[in-house]
Amino acid sequence: MDVQDRLAELLVLIEDAKSMPLSASCIVNRSQVLDLVEEIRHLLPESVHRADELLADRETVVRDGLREAERIINRARSDADRMVSEHEVYLAAVAEAQAMRNDVADETDRMRRETDDYIDAKLAAFEITLERTLKIVARGRDRLNNAMYQELAPEQGLVDELYDEGR
Repeated sequence: MDVQDRLAELLVLIEDAKSMPLSASCIVNRSQVLDLVEEIRHLLPESVHRADELLADRETVVRDGLREAERIINRARSDADRMVSEHEVYLAAVAEAQAMRNDVADETDRMRRETDDYIDAKLAAFEITLERTLKIVARGRDRLNNAMYQELAPEQGLVDELYDEGR
């Protein structure tokens, strides 16, 4: 399972938690929530590792593209050397090699942009999920704190009764 699955599981656990009577608070199994949070914590480095792998793949694609460009350029040079005797053919070969170099550079740039956009989109989605999770956790903590304070507050009738006896 990945981070998204675990966060969804945590969300369901909190949403399905038993409500406290006359309160917006709910009861969740602490060990289940802590286990899920711990699993998420352990999965995060794996997600970062996956992002690193994507970056490494991008660099590999760029390197392969540069190697392919170099191979094409070398082939064009050897072809051009064979055709030096015919000036117009030589000029055409040089133009073709330059066009190929430009095409490879354009393709490499396009692939780099697509890879960067893909990684950015994944990281943005991950950031949104983390922000939502933090909000859910904060709401849950607020609910738990509010429930504790309500339980500790004396009932209004008892306060009035003690006040009347003191007069």
